[in-house]
Amino acid sequence: KWKEDEQDDSMLQLDKYLLKMCDKKRFLEILYDFVLFDGGTKKLPRPHQYFGIKAAQEHVRRREGGIIWHTHGSGKSLIMVWLAKWILENNPNARAVILTDRIELDKQIERVFHEAGEKEIKRTTSGKELMEQLNNPLPRLLCSLIHKFGARNVDNFDAYIRELESGPNNTVGELFVFVDECHRTESGKMHRAMKAILKNAVFIGFTGTPLLKKDKQTSLQVFGKYIHKYKFNEAVEDGVVLDLLYEARDIDQRITSPEKIDEWFGESTKGSNDYQIRELKSKWGTMQHVLSSKTRSEKIIKDIIYDFKIKPRLSSSFGNAILVAGSIYEAARYYEMFQSTPLKGKCALITSYNPATRDITTEDTGENTETGKEYVYNIYSELLEDISPEPGKSKSETYEDKAKTKFIKEPTNMKLLIVVDKLLVGFDAPPCTFMYIDKRMQDHGLFQAICRVNRLDTEDKDFGYIVDYKDLFSKLGDAYDVYASELDSEDTENGDIGISLKDRLKKGKERLDNALEAIALVCEPVLPPKDQLAYIHYFCGNPENKQDLKDREMKRTSLYKHTVGLLRSYTNIENEMSEAGYSADEIEAIKNKVDKYLKLREEIRAASGEKLDMKTFEADMRHLIDTYIQAEDSRRIDPFGDQSLLDIMVHIGIADAIENLPEGIRSSKEAVAETIENNVRSRIIKDHLIDPAYFDEMSALLSEIIRERKANAVSYEEYLKMITELAKRVMNLTRDDLPAGIQTNAQRVLYNNLGKNEDLAILTDTAIRNSRRADWRGNIPSENEIKHAIFEVLKDKAEVERIFQIVKQQNEY
Repeated sequence: KWKEDEQDDSMLQLDKYLLKMCDKKRFLEILYDFVLFDGGTKKLPRPHQYFGIKAAQEHVRRREGGIIWHTHGSGKSLIMVWLAKWILENNPNARAVILTDRIELDKQIERVFHEAGEKEIKRTTSGKELMEQLNNPLPRLLCSLIHKFGARNVDNFDAYIRELESGPNNTVGELFVFVDECHRTESGKMHRAMKAILKNAVFIGFTGTPLLKKDKQTSLQVFGKYIHKYKFNEAVEDGVVLDLLYEARDIDQRITSPEKIDEWFGESTKGSNDYQIRELKSKWGTMQHVLSSKTRSEKIIKDIIYDFKIKPRLSSSFGNAILVAGSIYEAARYYEMFQSTPLKGKCALITSYNPATRDITTEDTGENTETGKEYVYNIYSELLEDISPEPGKSKSETYEDKAKTKFIKEPTNMKLLIVVDKLLVGFDAPPCTFMYIDKRMQDHGLFQAICRVNRLDTEDKDFGYIVDYKDLFSKLGDAYDVYASELDSEDTENGDIGISLKDRLKKGKERLDNALEAIALVCEPVLPPKDQLAYIHYFCGNPENKQDLKDREMKRTSLYKHTVGLLRSYTNIENEMSEAGYSADEIEAIKNKVDKYLKLREEIRAASGEKLDMKTFEADMRHLIDTYIQAEDSRRIDPFGDQSLLDIMVHIGIADAIENLPEGIRSSKEAVAETIENNVRSRIIKDHLIDPAYFDEMSALLSEIIRERKANAVSYEEYLKMITELAKRVMNLTRDDLPAGIQTNAQRVLYNNLGKNEDLAILTDTAIRNSRRADWRGNIPSENEIKHAIFEVLKDKAEVERIFQIVKQQNEY
């Protein structure tokens, strides 16, 4: 949503923002300066990006630097693109340099600019090349690592800076330097060297984190004050990023407690018969003993595998996770242990380590003794054995790039990345939903890392989840504070930095309570006695009224979506409801309500004859139903597969069709009748435009059958015969009373809709076939040619338009 002058309530909010956005000057400015194509996708700025750029433009005009603090995941890279393009277009002497402190970020910046159409950006590979480029007028757009500035291991750093400052300035053009993640970089040493070398440049810092109080003075000296701020809590409120839920885990208690093993046992035995359950129980005591003797790492592995089994997002094909290890050695150990779990072949090791024989020929002390180094070397040698390096890349880089691409684009085939330092900054992977932390981190590094899971993705991703095995966060009230060091809040309203994590179980309980309340409100208007028939009447309408089914589509959609929301909320804490604060009676009552609404959803779907589009609003619904629906409903995995009710009636028989209905419907003859009638009506509505005259006739016949049933003019058995015959006619458009000259389906449709005039139908058919061109649909000139040919036969413009809409539905043409 647009946000501007929020205190102004003199008019409707929609009117206020429409007037502001459609102001002539601003509208033209947005079209000219704020539209770009990112990898082929047209993008306009969000409000915080627009106003951040506008504020930066004022600073640029005054040749004044500053800091843009926009939280991680809110689109800082695109701000750089828009701002750089504006500077270069409006100042012929300007040059833009984008600096980062990590190779991954440097590559990302280059990729973002390339995908936005800026192909001439030059990425330098050495300090010498960077200075050569700066001392020449072209290229105007550069990106590089900040470490290219200055000499390393200088004994007297202050003297080194004074020497740089006294030297000549050989750079060409008016330089505007963007520094990404400007809060880092060796406490400002590189920043000072950079300013000394680029004496007249304007520096704009970008950061996704607030400044620490201890670093404030250095940042002010290098960049200046804040240009624009967009905090984490604002981005969550605006729906730009997802909120983060936190859970600290005592791994020994979690894995070895009887309650957790009982939960795991319950999940593992769903769908098993009594014999299988007895056999598993006989082995369970042994497993408890084994688990208690495992190392800490093995327990963490078991804990993560448990999550991948029960967490809906992880057990679906849409979500994945990152595990952060404390060292390369620990990461390699984790990787090896995962090879004996269901994640074998679906996890990867990302550390940038390149195996070299020198790693195992030198002695060392501490953790990385020769044995430790040899272990890492052997793991990587085996891992990279079959990897063919791509041009310009090592085996390790090739392997890691492929793994990262698969993690982003094929989450079902790459479920877990094990990292140490890499990917914790600047890695955008929307499927990534869980982060497991087994490494000491704090402040900026910690916040940047956990924000890897806050990216928006499909609708089933509602939060990013942080699982902490190191107890890194301190609890403040109902939330967990991310920063251990004191933050600079002087320039922030009310001192509110807006960075804290919510407790996962507390938030989970809140969401489940809200979901139960929301779906109850959806069903509240259903009239007593609120039985199956009452629900069918409310969500599907009166089958006699041919418009009712279509008019109530929004009600059914609301029911389906709220059922999905309830199921997701329930499954997220299903095994921890007592810890979340529910009593035993409440847990049982909620379980029954979830089952009730799942059954209701299936009954309404069957009664309306709808095939749900799983991609539209319930990406993970099929998995959730397969996993969590009661055994009674699992019976619906039947031999008819995805055939519709009418398909079964026509091709197999009415008895099998009724038996295939949910139990709540088939137990009532009236509910069965209305379900069949709604399915027939739904098919008539869906196919009406193919042959309006024919389906109008079918609709009238359906209404007559319904009236006879309600008047008890026919027996239930006779009614089933009549409705089955009608279903056959609806599913099969052939009829017996056609003239000999009507030979094709398209001719039959024209005959039905031109007053059953055989000659007129054949002449119209001939005119269409003689005038149609290839791919004529959607091609206005070609469509007009066909309309003209039809007019020559019908001599009536209104009739031409009516028939042409029918013609467009015929596959023969």
